[in-house]
Amino acid sequence: MSKLTDRISYLQGLAAGMKLNPEKDSHRLILGILDVLGEVGDSFEALAESHGELSNYVESIDEDLADLEADYYDDGNETVYEADKDQDEGPIEYECPHCGTVVKIDPEDVDFDEEALCPACGKELFPELPDDTDGKKEEKTDKQ
Repeated sequence: MSKLTDRISYLQGLAAGMKLNPEKDSHRLILGILDVLGEVGDSFEALAESHGELSNYVESIDEDLADLEADYYDDGNETVYEADKDQDEGPIEYECPHCGTVVKIDPEDVDFDEEALCPACGKELFPELPDDTDGKKEEKTDKQ
């Protein structure tokens, strides 16, 4: 941008060397244009400086994001969080919603498309939740 401001300064110097009379209409127009051009040049300088600062800031954000991606993504497809790395991959304990029996289940062996039955009571371990299609909750009425 300094090339632009240098050219504007050159034109302003030429006008000063020509000793333009601000009393004449044609000279007043030229001097006004040169003043506006000087302000435009200053504005461009400020914009260029702000743009450079923003570019540097965006680059630093991009670098930080790349570091975070490297920390949290193992091979680019699977998300691997630090908490998941510490967690054991073994079976989990699940309490049957019907009888309360604690059943050990390996999450990798569970197929949610098939029914998983409780070994104690024989009922479904993962019953389907009631479908709330009309958006209203069922109201329970207690008769005493």
